[in-house]
Amino acid sequence: MPVHRPGTARRLRLLAVGILLAAFSLLYTLPSSAADTPARGSAHMGMGVIAHDGRHGTPATGDTTQTEGVDVSSHQGNVAWSTLWNSGVKWAYVKATEGTYYTNPYFAQQYNGSYNVGMIRGAYHFATPDTTTGAAQANYFVDHGGGWSRDGKTLPGALDIEWNPYGAACYGKSQSTMITWISSFLNQYKARTGRDAVIYTATNWWTQCTGNYAGFGAGNPLWIARYASTVGTLPAGWSFYTMWQYTSSGPVVGDHNKFNGALDRVIALANG
Repeated sequence: MPVHRPGTARRLRLLAVGILLAAFSLLYTLPSSAADTPARGSAHMGMGVIAHDGRHGTPATGDTTQTEGVDVSSHQGNVAWSTLWNSGVKWAYVKATEGTYYTNPYFAQQYNGSYNVGMIRGAYHFATPDTTTGAAQANYFVDHGGGWSRDGKTLPGALDIEWNPYGAACYGKSQSTMITWISSFLNQYKARTGRDAVIYTATNWWTQCTGNYAGFGAGNPLWIARYASTVGTLPAGWSFYTMWQYTSSGPVVGDHNKFNGALDRVIALANG
C-alpha cells in the first residue's frame, strides 16, 4: 500500500509549529538567574537584603533616642526633600557611584536637595569587588561625589558591601581576598578624605563572605541592614551600630533608617 505523504503546504505548517515549540521550550528552560539579573549600575542599598530576607520591619519602641534618616538612589528620581523633612527625616545618604563605571544621574538633585532643606547628608558607593580594586573604586567614589568636608552637614562616605545582584553572592572572592578588597577601599578612602568610611552591610552576608571578620569595628562606623523589629546580632568587631536600615518601604520615599542617637550625634559624626 502506498504511503500517504502530506502536501508541501502542510509540511511547511508542521515545520513552523515545530520551530515555535522549540523556541518556547528554550525560553522556559533558561536559568532564572539569567532572566532576573539586573543591569549593571541599578543596584542600591538593601537590594540583596530584600532578596535574601524579604521582610519589612517596624522598629520596636524603646527608651533609646534615635534619629530618622533615608537613603536614596536613581530609583527614587527627583526627591521631594521638603516632604521628607516635614515627616521627621533629618539625615540622608545618596548613592553616588558603583564600581568604576556608574554615577547616579540624580545625584546632584538628591545630594544638594537634602542639604538645602537642612538635612545632614552623605554619599555612598555600591561596591563591585569583581570589577576593579578597592583602591580604584575608592578613588572613583571620591572623584564623583564621595568626598567630605567639615561643614557640619556632610557625613563620611559609606561603602555599601552586600550580596551581589549580578552574580555569585561573594563576587567570586574567598573570605580572605574579600577582606583585602575591603581594606584596600577603606585605606584609600581615608587617605583621600581623612575620614574612616561607614560600612553598610548585613550580618549574614558579612559572615558568609568575610568569615565574620572583626578587624574593622574599631575604626569604621557600622550601618547594619535588617528588616525586622530589632537589629539582631551584629557582625563581629562591633558592639553597637551607628545606623540601622530597618525597612525598604518607607512611609514617604526611599529606604528608612534609624541613627543610634539624637541629632547632635549625627552632627558629631559629620564633624568627625
